[in-house]
Amino acid sequence: MIELANSEKYRDLSPDKIVPALADEGLYIASESTFYRILRSNELMAHRSKAKPVAHHRPEPLVATKPDQVYSWDITYLKTSVKGMFLYLYMVMDVYSRAIVGWRIRTRESAEHAAELMDSVCRERQIVPSQIHLHADNGSAMKGATMLATLQRLGVIPSFSRPSVSNDNPYSESLFRTVKYCPEYPSSYFESIEHAEAWMRRFEHWYNNEHLHSGIKFVTPASRHRGEDAEILMNRKRVYVSARSKNPQRWSRNIRNWDAINVVYLNPARRKEESTWKMAA
Repeated sequence: MIELANSEKYRDLSPDKIVPALADEGLYIASESTFYRILRSNELMAHRSKAKPVAHHRPEPLVATKPDQVYSWDITYLKTSVKGMFLYLYMVMDVYSRAIVGWRIRTRESAEHAAELMDSVCRERQIVPSQIHLHADNGSAMKGATMLATLQRLGVIPSFSRPSVSNDNPYSESLFRTVKYCPEYPSSYFESIEHAEAWMRRFEHWYNNEHLHSGIKFVTPASRHRGEDAEILMNRKRVYVSARSKNPQRWSRNIRNWDAINVVYLNPARRKEESTWKMAA
């Protein structure tokens, strides 16, 4: 088997191609699984093809030290009263503050709708060229020609997840989970696009201005986006220090950590020494 698999005729073929090719010649040497086992045990299963193996590299690590440096966006579907028909929620968030900075609800996925949303966000936030990185999944709406041309015109630096790897876009995935597990989220469906938009306006106000986000030390995204979180957390720390000084016997350990989170990473490298952080200018 090893001699045959390494022969000039079969050396570029994997076992799932070798076995049927042999059958076409009227030969049966062994099953595919046996070929795989033998070749693997002899370290002969390195890519058996003239073509290079497909490689999906991790996205370039990004780091945000203040708002409006790194955005993340995605699309999720919303159920309607018509079975098999959905509305689509496009949403952009700031990775540093977790604030929702823009959204749209449309009846289909398209790069044109995505481009319209991003154009609006940059205009409203007064984003200048090269100010932000925008991370997204690998969908057609994210990488469509219209969207990419718009990002180039706006000076927005795109970043993309690996195909079928949702963990590369964790902040948007987490936000959509919050949307759909919100107690006020309709248990059945949205009756119309107007119904969905009205609900989303209420959700955005609650999420940005009232929701104490666990990922940013339980301050609201809006207060962090405005730079108010450091003072809020400092006041909490004073309360805890005071409480401990009054009743030290009740504290077996240090007080809760209320230090502000000053750096937020998106897709950090597994080992820092293997990658240089790309600072979002």
